[in-house]
Order: sequence, then C-alpha cells, then structure tokens
Amino acid sequence: MTARFPMCAAALSFICACTPALAADEASGSFYGLMRMRDLSPFGSLRLDMRPAHAVEIERGTMAVEVEVGYQNSWALSPELERYLTERESEGRRELGPQDLQAIRDLPGENYLVDLESAMVDIAVHYKLTDSVSAYLITSVISYGGGFLDSTIEGFHDTFGFSSFGRPAVSRNDFNLIYDLKAAQSAYFDEPTDGGFADPTLGVRYTGLSLGGRWRLGLEAAAKLPIGGRRLLLSTGRVDYGTQASLQARGDRHAVYANLALVYYAGASQPVYQESQLIPTLVLGYEYRWTGRTNINLQGYYSRSAYTDRTTDLDELNGDKYQMTLGLRHLRGSFLYSFGITENLQNINNTPDIGFQLGLAFIPRLIR
Repeated sequence: MTARFPMCAAALSFICACTPALAADEASGSFYGLMRMRDLSPFGSLRLDMRPAHAVEIERGTMAVEVEVGYQNSWALSPELERYLTERESEGRRELGPQDLQAIRDLPGENYLVDLESAMVDIAVHYKLTDSVSAYLITSVISYGGGFLDSTIEGFHDTFGFSSFGRPAVSRNDFNLIYDLKAAQSAYFDEPTDGGFADPTLGVRYTGLSLGGRWRLGLEAAAKLPIGGRRLLLSTGRVDYGTQASLQARGDRHAVYANLALVYYAGASQPVYQESQLIPTLVLGYEYRWTGRTNINLQGYYSRSAYTDRTTDLDELNGDKYQMTLGLRHLRGSFLYSFGITENLQNINNTPDIGFQLGLAFIPRLIR
C-alpha cells in the first residue's frame, strides 16, 4: 500500500508532463499502442488479465490476427525457504525430493517455491463490426518445464553482485512447485501437465469516444470462458469477466497511454485455493515513433495480487505486482512484428524474474 500510490501518481504525472509535447497533427505518425503483454506466472496466468489496448484501427468488415509468443522464467520463494537453500549452497546442486519437502514443511511459518519456465502462445482474431465497435476472440496454449534460462540469470546475478536467492542449491532447469500455505499444501517435482489449451477470452471494444484534441477513450469488456472445465495449471474451471478503459493521446512522434481495468476473478481451487475477488490493473505507457515503420515502447504494469490474507500471511505473495516492459515494433507491409522484455520490480517473489515476447500481427486493412 505504501508504494502503490506514489508510483502511480508519479507515472500519471509523467503522462501529463509528456502531453504538451505531443504534436497536434496525428496523421503524420503511425502508432501501434501498448505491448500486449500480461502476467505469465502461475501466480496470475490462469485468471483473466485484460491485455493493454492497441492503437491500431482496421476498416469496417475486416479482420486482423495477432500471434503472441511469451516465455518467462520464475524463481520465487519464501524468506525461510531462501535461508534454508542458501545454507546448503556449499553442498552443491541437487534435485529436490521427498526429504526436502519434509524439511520445508518443518520450517517455521508458511513457505513456497516456484521454480519453472513456461511458454504461452496467444492467438487473437479481431473483427471490426462497425466504425467504432470491434469484437475479438483469444485462444491460448500453455506449456511448462524446467527451461534453459537458469544459468543465464545466475550469471547476471553474479556479474552485478546480486543475491543468489538460493538458486545454487537446486539443479538447474528443473521444475519445482511447492506450496505449504495455510490455505493449501501441494508439491510437484515434475511437470504435472504437458500443457494444453487455456481458457479462451471473448471480448468487445468501443472506440468512438473523443475527449477533444489528441485524447481518445476506448471501452472494453471481456470474459474468460472455461469451456474445457477445470484442469491443473491450465484452467480454474470458472468464469472471469472484466472491463477496461483505455486513454490514448497520439501526436506526431510521441504517444502516451493509460489503461485501467477491473476484473472479477472467480477464484481457484488448485494448485492453491484463491478466493473470488475484484482485481484492479493499471498499465501506463509511452510510445516513440523512431522511424516511419519502427516504434519503441516503454510501459509499466501494476496489479493487485490474487492472494489475500485468507489464503496466506506471506507478504511476498500478498504484495502488489509491478512489472516494466521495453518493446520494439516494426511494420512491414501488412505484418507488424514485436519484441518485448519484461522485468519484475519491487516485489520479486510474486512475478517472473524475466519474460520475453515475440509477436506477429497480420493487419491487411490498416487505417493510418
């Protein structure tokens, strides 16, 4: 709570400061909007997380298709478990097993470990119903594994003198998911699923609101539909729905964005119980038209955690989520290419250490 409002206020002040610099002529520049990244960790990937709104307009009666490939590395753990692993770093790396699980359960208080990498492919189809209304459908595929980034991240930590966070006590590129919380106890030392389709999202967007000058407002509503039922690490089996307001100001070479979303998360029963609740999310961003076809994005993401005091007393899980994304986009013909890197900020034990995204959008009838 103490850090949330100063950071949001500072970001809003930044947007207000940038606004006078925006040129009035919007036609001279092409903007694509915010990077369409969201939380990919097991802490939030199964709930509806409204994607930041794009700034691309297509002609009425036409379609656009997006394909986003996201990949992230997660190493998150409780303080007691970090101390336990750090004290055993001198013993060398080892695969965790039943003996370690019992030792973890014998530690004081609540504990958890999330050690994995996951990949998600999102395919979104947009259809322009009227000049101001469009509908979209997003289907997603998720896979989990031990991955390959552990050595790279550990090398980065060593180079810049960061803590090891207990990583050297555990085998690299392993899958470990352990929860010993007051709401649930579960442990997986191998992938409990080969992956599969996640819940699809159906949404509608209205962009016919002009606030005068350079300012535009878009409104959006969406629902996550569990058509395949509850599946471990793939679907909560429950319907989530949400709304989003997207404020955009675009000039000649600069654009600023603010997305505010409110999602009703219906909760989950596995791998850890989470209660139903309303979760706000704020995304603030800046886009720079570097060349006629290449743009740079910088954006920040804030969301409240899906964990509450009823499920755990650990501040590491209950803390708000802060992430920063740096992105690059390039338009070539009807194809928009995207690359983004996301890093967690402040609360490092409830979001991925680092995430990457590659995107390709097919936009045959782009309105400039």
